[in-house]
Amino acid sequence: MTTFTKAKSKWAVLSMALSGLMLAACNNSQAPADAETGAAEAADSAGQTIRIATESSYKPLSYTDADGKLIGFEIDLIHALCDEMKAKCDISSQEWDGLIPGLQAKKFDAIIAGMSITPERLEKVDFTDPYLNNGLILVAKKGENVSVKDDFSNIPVGAQRATIAAQYIEASHPEAKVSLYDTQENAYLDLTSGRIRALFSDKVTAAYWLTSEEGKAFEQKGEEFNSDDAMGIAVRKGDALAGKFNQALAAIKESGKYDEISAPYFGTSNTAAAQKAAAQ
Repeated sequence: MTTFTKAKSKWAVLSMALSGLMLAACNNSQAPADAETGAAEAADSAGQTIRIATESSYKPLSYTDADGKLIGFEIDLIHALCDEMKAKCDISSQEWDGLIPGLQAKKFDAIIAGMSITPERLEKVDFTDPYLNNGLILVAKKGENVSVKDDFSNIPVGAQRATIAAQYIEASHPEAKVSLYDTQENAYLDLTSGRIRALFSDKVTAAYWLTSEEGKAFEQKGEEFNSDDAMGIAVRKGDALAGKFNQALAAIKESGKYDEISAPYFGTSNTAAAQKAAAQ
């Protein structure tokens, strides 16, 4: 779970923080469709209306501007994918907890909402090839003496509900009395107000928040961890739409469109360079 034009200097900070996030097409969790099948699937999607659900409190991936318009990296990615497939995008913002149940109930056709590919979720839905890599970080106030190795039984800590971060705390810190939030924004509010002293969060959103006015008094504590996390597009089990998205995703990476989309958000216009940096 600021605008991108306020200051160029922010992108330099964000670039350093997010250098390991971008993922090239070769790092796929599922085998891509062959060329003949992919071409047929792409042709089948022409003119199709694809209902896509997102969760709009997850800067910089998906959120709303002052006018209530959905913006962010994933919103731009959705439009690029639908353009490539010659399909119509119908994007709606949903509550995080209702995303997979809504998909299964056929309220929408796909989820593009910073959703990590996990074994538990794969029991319920299918995922496309990853479109972004992610990791976890611990965020706390500057000067706060706290680390991921601490005993959190007496340290108020938070995470967004039903996320990799929340699962990590449950598995690694069973002693913790954790506050779980419906959105990242509400977690940040409690962190800034002092209701919690630390926050476990996806790096992709927390690193962006740390560059904001609200986040300037806070910092990442220690190194990124759990960095093998990959985000994919979720579809219903057995839905051929996964193959169509895979074909479109590969095409926009090959054409350079993916880099063009990612540059304003992650401070790099070269996916391969970012991937190389992440491997070092």
